[in-house]
Amino acid sequence: MYKEKSPIAIRIADLVQGINEFDFTYKASDFTGWQLAEAGFTRNIEINVVVDKSEDEVSVTIETYTVADFTCDRCLAPISRILSGSLKLYYLYGVSVEEAEGWNEEYRLLDKNTDSIDLTGDVCETLLLSLPLKVTCTDNTVCKLYGIDEKNEASHAEEISAWQESLEQLKNKYR
Repeated sequence: MYKEKSPIAIRIADLVQGINEFDFTYKASDFTGWQLAEAGFTRNIEINVVVDKSEDEVSVTIETYTVADFTCDRCLAPISRILSGSLKLYYLYGVSVEEAEGWNEEYRLLDKNTDSIDLTGDVCETLLLSLPLKVTCTDNTVCKLYGIDEKNEASHAEEISAWQESLEQLKNKYR
């Protein structure tokens, strides 16, 4: 059976004791099944992986950086945003399954026979978690729906003043 090669797999046998650093550049289409292009990732995705290997532990730090293209939620104008994310994972050797049962997702077990660590899913999750919930163009003057209107702003200030004055009068009445 043929197994598809993972885009981001770190071979454990190639790691030296201490710090190992890897840089990758991919397109969203390289991550099949994750729909990253539909989420706005249309440009190059830069990934920096720092692996710290010791006798009984491998710690992995993933940092992602890209520019994503969106449309404004208010006026549908095209917007580009710089997105970055990071994730720290720990892989441990020689720990029993019972000990690891209550652990956080960031701690994972490695079998002594494991030849590589697949980070593709973790990278994709980091990218998706870096997406903003709401995208608006605050510096775009073309956005007419929620732009600042000077007439509205002046009337709003007068309204607040009138309200504050009536509140002050009411307060004085009950003293």
